[in-house]
Amino acid sequence: MSKAFTKDDRPDEPVVVRRRATVPEGVPNYVTPRGMRLLREQLAASTWAARAELEQRLATAVPAPAPAARDEIRFGARVKLRDAEGAARSIQIVGVDEADPAAGLIAFVAPLARALLGHRAGDAVTVRSPRGTDELLVTAVDYDDEP
Repeated sequence: MSKAFTKDDRPDEPVVVRRRATVPEGVPNYVTPRGMRLLREQLAASTWAARAELEQRLATAVPAPAPAARDEIRFGARVKLRDAEGAARSIQIVGVDEADPAAGLIAFVAPLARALLGHRAGDAVTVRSPRGTDELLVTAVDYDDEP
């Protein structure tokens, strides 16, 4: 086979840089310890195209303070929920760079996180979503003790 038709002759695939979610104007760029570590790891492995944005995110990152009341939902909380049909799910409230809803990591500025903040286990919470209004029961609140 001629070398002209092999994969080796194609130009390199372009590097795709994931667009980061924006932090709302006037809102601190809170991060969990894990989120800070991930940003540093991404910066170390980044290409020049992503470097400036990652440096800006790290420069504005604010490690969230530990909550005074560990039974209250605050930034960094792992929360277990049950909906009206009895389906259970777990989420963690994290920074915008760490958010991955499919993995249960919800940005602190998301409607679900904002509705949960300040609540405790046993509280019923009403959350508005594109599907309508959801009634959720907070069944547990926990925090990572990761440094």
